[in-house]
Amino acid sequence: MENQDKQAFCDWIMAFLPSSSELSGPLKIEALAGDAGFRRYYRLNTSPSLIAVDSPPIKENNSAYIAVSMALQAQGIRTPRVYAVDFVQGFFLLEDFGHNLLQPALNQQSMAGLYQQAEERLLEIQKTVPDPLVFPRYDAQLLGSEMALFSQWFVGELMGIELDQGEKNLLNSLFDELTSSALAQPQVVVHRDYHSRNLMLLEDKTLGVIDFQDAVYGPITYDLVSLLRDCYVRWPADSMRSRALAYKVLTCNHISDQQFLSWFDLMGLQRHIKVMGIFSRLALRDGKQGYLHDLPLVIRYSLEVAKDYPQSRAFYDWFLQRVEPQLSNQPWYRDWHTAGDNL
Repeated sequence: MENQDKQAFCDWIMAFLPSSSELSGPLKIEALAGDAGFRRYYRLNTSPSLIAVDSPPIKENNSAYIAVSMALQAQGIRTPRVYAVDFVQGFFLLEDFGHNLLQPALNQQSMAGLYQQAEERLLEIQKTVPDPLVFPRYDAQLLGSEMALFSQWFVGELMGIELDQGEKNLLNSLFDELTSSALAQPQVVVHRDYHSRNLMLLEDKTLGVIDFQDAVYGPITYDLVSLLRDCYVRWPADSMRSRALAYKVLTCNHISDQQFLSWFDLMGLQRHIKVMGIFSRLALRDGKQGYLHDLPLVIRYSLEVAKDYPQSRAFYDWFLQRVEPQLSNQPWYRDWHTAGDNL
Protein backbone atom coordinates (compact mmCIF):
# COMPACT_ATOMS: atom_id res chain seq x y z
CA MET A 1 0.00 0.00 0.00
CA GLU A 2 1.39 3.42 -0.99
CA ASN A 3 2.12 5.84 1.86
CA GLN A 4 -0.59 8.26 0.75
CA ASP A 5 -3.15 5.46 0.47
CA LYS A 6 -2.05 4.04 3.81
CA GLN A 7 -2.55 7.41 5.49
CA ALA A 8 -6.07 7.74 4.06
CA PHE A 9 -6.81 4.20 5.22
CA CYS A 10 -5.52 4.89 8.74
CA ASP A 11 -7.40 8.20 8.95
CA TRP A 12 -10.61 6.42 8.02
CA ILE A 13 -9.99 3.69 10.61
CA MET A 14 -9.46 6.27 13.35
CA ALA A 15 -12.64 8.11 12.38
CA PHE A 16 -14.79 4.99 12.55
CA LEU A 17 -13.35 2.92 15.39
CA PRO A 18 -16.30 1.74 17.49
CA SER A 19 -16.46 3.12 21.01
CA SER A 20 -16.26 -0.43 22.35
CA SER A 21 -12.69 -0.83 21.01
CA GLU A 22 -9.68 0.73 22.68
CA LEU A 23 -6.32 1.33 21.05
CA SER A 24 -3.20 0.13 22.85
CA GLY A 25 -1.00 3.05 21.84
CA PRO A 26 -0.77 4.62 18.36
CA LEU A 27 -2.68 2.82 15.63
CA LYS A 28 -0.79 -0.11 14.11
CA ILE A 29 -2.01 -2.21 11.18
CA GLU A 30 -0.60 -5.73 10.72
CA ALA A 31 -0.98 -7.16 7.23
CA LEU A 32 -2.55 -10.61 7.12
CA ALA A 33 -2.55 -13.28 4.44
CA GLY A 34 -5.22 -12.46 1.89
CA ASP A 35 -7.64 -14.63 -0.06
CA ALA A 36 -7.75 -15.29 -3.78
CA GLY A 37 -9.23 -11.87 -4.51
CA PHE A 38 -7.89 -8.33 -4.36
CA ARG A 39 -8.91 -7.57 -0.78
CA ARG A 40 -6.19 -6.85 1.78
CA TYR A 41 -6.71 -7.57 5.47
CA TYR A 42 -5.06 -5.87 8.46
CA ARG A 43 -5.30 -6.69 12.16
CA LEU A 44 -5.48 -3.61 14.41
CA ASN A 45 -3.93 -3.16 17.86
CA THR A 46 -7.31 -2.64 19.49
CA SER A 47 -9.03 -4.39 22.34
CA PRO A 48 -11.03 -6.31 21.31
CA SER A 49 -9.09 -6.87 18.11
CA LEU A 50 -10.58 -5.65 14.83
CA ILE A 51 -9.85 -6.34 11.17
CA ALA A 52 -9.59 -3.49 8.68
CA VAL A 53 -10.13 -4.38 5.03
CA ASP A 54 -8.96 -2.53 1.93
CA SER A 55 -11.24 -3.87 -0.81
CA PRO A 56 -10.86 -1.93 -4.10
CA PRO A 57 -14.41 -1.15 -5.29
CA ILE A 58 -13.41 -1.37 -8.96
CA LYS A 59 -12.26 -4.98 -8.42
CA GLU A 60 -14.49 -6.31 -5.63
CA ASN A 61 -18.27 -6.38 -5.18
CA ASN A 62 -18.38 -4.82 -1.73
CA SER A 63 -22.13 -4.30 -1.66
CA ALA A 64 -22.56 -8.04 -2.21
CA TYR A 65 -20.30 -8.74 0.78
CA ILE A 66 -22.52 -6.66 3.06
CA ALA A 67 -25.80 -7.96 1.65
CA VAL A 68 -24.78 -11.62 1.91
CA SER A 69 -23.33 -11.11 5.38
CA MET A 70 -26.61 -9.63 6.62
CA ALA A 71 -28.66 -12.42 5.04
CA LEU A 72 -26.51 -15.12 6.62
CA GLN A 73 -26.48 -13.44 10.01
CA ALA A 74 -30.30 -13.27 9.89
CA GLN A 75 -30.19 -17.08 9.60
CA GLY A 76 -28.00 -17.25 12.72
CA ILE A 77 -24.75 -17.98 10.87
CA ARG A 78 -21.59 -16.50 12.35
CA THR A 79 -20.00 -14.13 9.86
CA PRO A 80 -17.77 -11.24 10.98
CA ARG A 81 -19.76 -8.36 12.38
CA VAL A 82 -19.45 -5.22 10.24
CA TYR A 83 -18.67 -2.13 12.35
CA ALA A 84 -18.15 0.37 9.53
CA VAL A 85 -18.07 0.41 5.74
CA ASP A 86 -17.11 2.98 3.11
CA PHE A 87 -18.31 1.82 -0.30
CA VAL A 88 -16.63 4.70 -2.16
CA GLN A 89 -13.13 3.93 -0.88
CA GLY A 90 -13.70 0.23 -0.31
CA PHE A 91 -12.85 0.20 3.40
CA PHE A 92 -14.38 -2.09 6.07
CA LEU A 93 -14.00 -2.52 9.81
CA LEU A 94 -14.86 -6.06 10.83
CA GLU A 95 -14.98 -8.30 13.87
CA ASP A 96 -11.77 -10.31 14.25
CA PHE A 97 -12.46 -14.04 14.13
CA GLY A 98 -8.92 -14.81 15.30
CA HIS A 99 -6.20 -17.00 13.82
CA ASN A 100 -7.70 -20.49 13.81
CA LEU A 101 -8.67 -21.70 10.38
CA LEU A 102 -10.34 -25.11 10.23
CA GLN A 103 -7.68 -26.63 7.97
CA PRO A 104 -4.77 -26.80 10.47
CA ALA A 105 -7.08 -28.30 13.09
CA LEU A 106 -8.02 -31.26 10.89
CA ASN A 107 -6.44 -34.61 11.65
CA GLN A 108 -7.50 -38.24 11.84
CA GLN A 109 -8.94 -37.75 15.33
CA SER A 110 -10.68 -34.39 14.85
CA MET A 111 -11.99 -34.69 11.31
CA ALA A 112 -15.34 -36.39 11.99
CA GLY A 113 -16.43 -33.93 14.68
CA LEU A 114 -15.25 -30.84 12.81
CA TYR A 115 -16.86 -31.93 9.57
CA GLN A 116 -20.10 -32.57 11.41
CA GLN A 117 -20.00 -28.98 12.62
CA ALA A 118 -19.25 -27.75 9.13
CA GLU A 119 -22.15 -29.74 7.73
CA GLU A 120 -24.48 -28.32 10.38
CA ARG A 121 -23.44 -24.79 9.37
CA LEU A 122 -24.01 -25.73 5.75
CA LEU A 123 -27.55 -26.88 6.54
CA GLU A 124 -28.19 -23.44 8.02
CA ILE A 125 -26.75 -21.69 4.97
CA GLN A 126 -29.00 -23.73 2.70
CA LYS A 127 -32.05 -22.66 4.71
CA THR A 128 -31.26 -18.97 4.17
CA VAL A 129 -34.02 -17.08 2.34
CA PRO A 130 -32.87 -16.98 -1.32
CA ASP A 131 -33.60 -13.30 -1.94
CA PRO A 132 -32.85 -12.82 -5.69
CA LEU A 133 -31.55 -9.33 -4.98
CA VAL A 134 -28.86 -10.87 -2.76
CA PHE A 135 -28.28 -14.31 -4.29
CA PRO A 136 -28.15 -14.35 -8.11
CA ARG A 137 -28.93 -17.61 -9.85
CA TYR A 138 -26.11 -20.01 -10.54
CA ASP A 139 -27.39 -20.33 -14.09
CA ALA A 140 -26.07 -22.01 -17.21
CA GLN A 141 -24.20 -18.92 -18.32
CA LEU A 142 -22.31 -18.60 -15.03
CA LEU A 143 -21.56 -22.32 -14.80
CA GLY A 144 -20.28 -22.32 -18.37
CA SER A 145 -18.16 -19.19 -17.99
CA GLU A 146 -16.45 -20.78 -14.97
CA MET A 147 -15.51 -23.93 -16.88
CA ALA A 148 -14.25 -21.84 -19.80
CA LEU A 149 -11.45 -20.69 -17.46
CA PHE A 150 -10.06 -24.23 -17.70
CA SER A 151 -9.66 -24.01 -21.47
CA GLN A 152 -8.15 -20.54 -21.41
CA TRP A 153 -5.94 -20.48 -18.33
CA PHE A 154 -5.04 -24.08 -17.49
CA VAL A 155 -4.89 -25.67 -20.94
CA GLY A 156 -3.83 -22.65 -22.97
CA GLU A 157 -1.87 -20.29 -20.74
CA LEU A 158 -0.35 -22.69 -18.17
CA MET A 159 0.14 -25.87 -20.20
CA GLY A 160 0.72 -24.14 -23.55
CA ILE A 161 -1.67 -26.47 -25.39
CA GLU A 162 -3.58 -25.12 -28.37
CA LEU A 163 -6.95 -26.82 -28.72
CA ASP A 164 -8.21 -27.88 -32.12
CA GLN A 165 -11.89 -27.74 -32.99
CA GLY A 166 -12.50 -31.37 -32.09
CA GLU A 167 -11.02 -30.84 -28.64
CA LYS A 168 -13.09 -27.70 -28.13
CA ASN A 169 -16.20 -29.66 -29.08
CA LEU A 170 -15.29 -32.42 -26.62
CA LEU A 171 -14.87 -29.95 -23.77
CA ASN A 172 -18.03 -28.02 -24.64
CA SER A 173 -20.02 -31.26 -24.73
CA LEU A 174 -18.77 -32.14 -21.24
CA PHE A 175 -19.48 -28.63 -19.96
CA ASP A 176 -23.06 -28.90 -21.23
CA GLU A 177 -23.51 -32.23 -19.44
CA LEU A 178 -22.14 -30.85 -16.17
CA THR A 179 -24.36 -27.77 -16.45
CA SER A 180 -27.45 -29.90 -17.01
CA SER A 181 -26.63 -32.03 -13.97
CA ALA A 182 -26.18 -28.92 -11.82
CA LEU A 183 -29.44 -27.34 -12.90
CA ALA A 184 -31.39 -30.57 -12.35
CA GLN A 185 -30.62 -30.53 -8.62
CA PRO A 186 -32.69 -28.89 -5.86
CA GLN A 187 -31.57 -25.26 -5.66
CA VAL A 188 -30.51 -23.58 -2.40
CA VAL A 189 -28.29 -20.75 -1.21
CA VAL A 190 -24.69 -21.65 -2.11
CA HIS A 191 -21.65 -20.14 -0.34
CA ARG A 192 -19.60 -21.10 -3.43
CA ASP A 193 -16.25 -21.55 -1.70
CA TYR A 194 -17.14 -23.62 1.36
CA HIS A 195 -13.98 -25.38 2.51
CA SER A 196 -11.45 -25.65 5.31
CA ARG A 197 -9.73 -22.33 4.60
CA ASN A 198 -12.98 -20.38 4.75
CA LEU A 199 -14.21 -21.79 8.06
CA MET A 200 -12.78 -20.58 11.36
CA LEU A 201 -12.76 -22.07 14.84
CA LEU A 202 -13.99 -19.37 17.19
CA GLU A 203 -13.26 -18.99 20.89
CA ASP A 204 -16.64 -20.48 21.82
CA LYS A 205 -15.77 -23.62 19.76
CA THR A 206 -18.32 -22.81 17.06
CA LEU A 207 -17.52 -22.27 13.40
CA GLY A 208 -17.41 -18.87 11.75
CA VAL A 209 -17.84 -18.46 8.00
CA ILE A 210 -15.77 -16.11 5.82
CA ASP A 211 -15.25 -15.32 2.11
CA PHE A 212 -18.95 -15.64 1.30
CA GLN A 213 -19.43 -12.61 -0.95
CA ASP A 214 -19.84 -14.68 -4.15
CA ALA A 215 -22.84 -16.60 -2.78
CA VAL A 216 -25.54 -17.58 -5.26
CA TYR A 217 -28.75 -19.61 -5.54
CA GLY A 218 -27.72 -22.93 -7.00
CA PRO A 219 -27.20 -26.72 -6.75
CA ILE A 220 -27.59 -28.40 -3.38
CA THR A 221 -24.40 -30.47 -3.74
CA TYR A 222 -22.06 -27.61 -4.65
CA ASP A 223 -20.96 -26.56 -1.15
CA LEU A 224 -21.04 -30.15 0.08
CA VAL A 225 -18.53 -31.30 -2.52
CA SER A 226 -16.42 -28.17 -1.89
CA LEU A 227 -16.14 -29.28 1.73
CA LEU A 228 -15.77 -33.03 1.31
CA ARG A 229 -13.47 -32.84 -1.71
CA ASP A 230 -11.53 -29.85 -0.50
CA CYS A 231 -8.89 -28.54 -2.91
CA TYR A 232 -6.42 -28.23 -0.01
CA VAL A 233 -6.95 -31.46 1.94
CA ARG A 234 -8.02 -34.98 1.01
CA TRP A 235 -9.75 -37.69 3.03
CA PRO A 236 -10.54 -41.30 2.02
CA ALA A 237 -13.03 -41.31 -0.84
CA ASP A 238 -15.33 -43.94 0.71
CA SER A 239 -15.58 -41.93 3.92
CA MET A 240 -16.51 -38.77 2.04
CA ARG A 241 -19.15 -40.54 -0.03
CA SER A 242 -20.68 -41.89 3.19
CA ARG A 243 -20.78 -38.36 4.60
CA ALA A 244 -22.40 -37.13 1.40
CA LEU A 245 -25.15 -39.75 1.66
CA ALA A 246 -25.72 -38.96 5.34
CA TYR A 247 -26.16 -35.31 4.36
CA LYS A 248 -28.62 -36.36 1.65
CA VAL A 249 -30.82 -37.97 4.31
CA LEU A 250 -31.10 -34.59 6.05
CA THR A 251 -31.85 -32.54 2.95
CA CYS A 252 -33.49 -34.51 0.13
CA ASN A 253 -34.07 -38.08 1.27
CA HIS A 254 -36.64 -38.59 -1.50
CA ILE A 255 -33.74 -38.63 -3.98
CA SER A 256 -32.10 -42.02 -4.59
CA ASP A 257 -28.55 -42.57 -3.36
CA GLN A 258 -27.42 -43.22 -6.93
CA GLN A 259 -28.89 -39.97 -8.22
CA PHE A 260 -27.50 -37.91 -5.37
CA LEU A 261 -24.02 -39.36 -5.75
CA SER A 262 -24.14 -38.71 -9.48
CA TRP A 263 -25.04 -35.07 -8.80
CA PHE A 264 -22.34 -34.87 -6.13
CA ASP A 265 -19.63 -36.36 -8.36
CA LEU A 266 -20.45 -34.33 -11.46
CA MET A 267 -20.79 -31.15 -9.42
CA GLY A 268 -17.33 -31.81 -8.05
CA LEU A 269 -16.04 -32.29 -11.58
CA GLN A 270 -17.53 -28.95 -12.62
CA ARG A 271 -15.97 -27.23 -9.62
CA HIS A 272 -12.56 -28.80 -10.02
CA ILE A 273 -12.40 -28.05 -13.74
CA LYS A 274 -13.19 -24.44 -12.85
CA VAL A 275 -10.58 -24.44 -10.08
CA MET A 276 -7.86 -25.65 -12.44
CA GLY A 277 -8.54 -22.53 -14.48
CA ILE A 278 -8.77 -20.22 -11.46
CA PHE A 279 -5.57 -21.47 -9.82
CA SER A 280 -3.73 -21.05 -13.13
CA ARG A 281 -5.06 -17.51 -13.52
CA LEU A 282 -4.14 -16.61 -9.95
CA ALA A 283 -0.56 -17.71 -10.63
CA LEU A 284 -0.09 -16.27 -14.10
CA ARG A 285 -2.10 -13.06 -13.92
CA ASP A 286 -1.99 -12.20 -10.22
CA GLY A 287 1.41 -13.58 -9.22
CA LYS A 288 -0.01 -15.97 -6.60
CA GLN A 289 2.20 -18.93 -7.41
CA GLY A 290 1.31 -20.93 -4.32
CA TYR A 291 -1.96 -22.08 -5.83
CA LEU A 292 -0.11 -24.12 -8.46
CA HIS A 293 1.09 -26.55 -5.79
CA ASP A 294 -2.55 -27.48 -5.08
CA LEU A 295 -3.26 -28.38 -8.72
CA PRO A 296 -2.20 -32.07 -8.50
CA LEU A 297 -4.92 -32.77 -5.93
CA VAL A 298 -7.51 -30.92 -8.03
CA ILE A 299 -6.42 -32.97 -11.06
CA ARG A 300 -6.78 -36.16 -9.02
CA TYR A 301 -10.32 -35.31 -7.94
CA SER A 302 -11.24 -34.47 -11.53
CA LEU A 303 -9.85 -37.62 -13.13
CA GLU A 304 -11.15 -39.99 -10.45
CA VAL A 305 -14.68 -38.84 -11.23
CA ALA A 306 -14.26 -38.41 -14.98
CA LYS A 307 -13.24 -42.03 -15.56
CA ASP A 308 -16.39 -43.38 -13.88
CA TYR A 309 -19.13 -41.60 -15.86
CA PRO A 310 -19.99 -42.13 -19.54
CA GLN A 311 -20.56 -38.40 -20.12
CA SER A 312 -17.04 -37.58 -18.88
CA ARG A 313 -15.00 -40.62 -19.97
CA ALA A 314 -13.93 -38.93 -23.22
CA PHE A 315 -12.56 -36.03 -21.16
CA TYR A 316 -10.62 -38.48 -18.98
CA ASP A 317 -9.09 -40.17 -22.02
CA TRP A 318 -8.28 -36.82 -23.64
CA PHE A 319 -6.64 -35.49 -20.48
CA LEU A 320 -4.41 -38.56 -20.14
CA GLN A 321 -3.39 -38.44 -23.78
CA ARG A 322 -3.05 -34.69 -24.34
CA VAL A 323 -2.35 -33.05 -20.97
CA GLU A 324 -0.73 -35.62 -18.68
CA PRO A 325 2.44 -36.01 -20.81
CA GLN A 326 3.06 -32.28 -20.38
CA LEU A 327 2.59 -32.21 -16.61
CA SER A 328 6.02 -33.52 -15.71
CA ASN A 329 7.54 -30.41 -17.34
CA GLN A 330 5.82 -28.18 -14.79
CA PRO A 331 7.94 -27.22 -11.72
CA TRP A 332 4.91 -27.45 -9.43
CA TYR A 333 3.84 -30.92 -10.52
CA ARG A 334 3.81 -34.09 -8.44
CA ASP A 335 2.10 -37.39 -9.27
CA TRP A 336 -1.63 -36.75 -9.23
CA HIS A 337 -2.36 -40.40 -8.36
CA THR A 338 -1.11 -39.87 -4.80
CA ALA A 339 -1.75 -36.13 -4.34
CA GLY A 340 -3.27 -35.45 -0.93
CA ASP A 341 -2.24 -38.78 0.60
CA ASN A 342 -0.16 -37.20 3.37
CA LEU A 343 -2.79 -37.44 6.12
